[in-house]
Amino acid sequence: MASANTGAAVEVETRIAASPETVFDFFIDPDRMIQWMGRSAELEPLPGGIFRCDINGRDVASGEYVEVDRPRRVVFTWGWEGEDSVTEPGSSRVEILLEAEGDGTHLRLIHSELPSADAAERHRHGWDHYAERLSVVAAGGDPGADPWATPEAAGGTD
Repeated sequence: MASANTGAAVEVETRIAASPETVFDFFIDPDRMIQWMGRSAELEPLPGGIFRCDINGRDVASGEYVEVDRPRRVVFTWGWEGEDSVTEPGSSRVEILLEAEGDGTHLRLIHSELPSADAAERHRHGWDHYAERLSVVAAGGDPGADPWATPEAAGGTD
């Protein structure tokens, strides 16, 4: 999927057996975030605040919050720290939309402004993996140890 003036984009949708309020907290609370993605997180959930998540000790996503509209929407910039990163910190945009659906939540994640179709496909693979883990933990389950929690298992970033 591509956007006319922002580059490649990824959309991931899932249904989560938890309220939008509960799911929202997994994007703004560092302790909750690392239950489904990353080893550590530094989050300041206000416009201009830090978004930084150490995925596995090598791959660190960073950017800043753009919009925080509890419990419907959270937007942050995203990119990978490191000299060889194609998607530089803050260079792309992640938008999380949460909508009540019965006794659960419909989550729609849109990751836009990615530099290439290849970068979009790599991010789609990652977001599919982490959306599944989020669905489990937000519903009160245990997603288990993240198989991508080490650099060797995760492969490379872009």
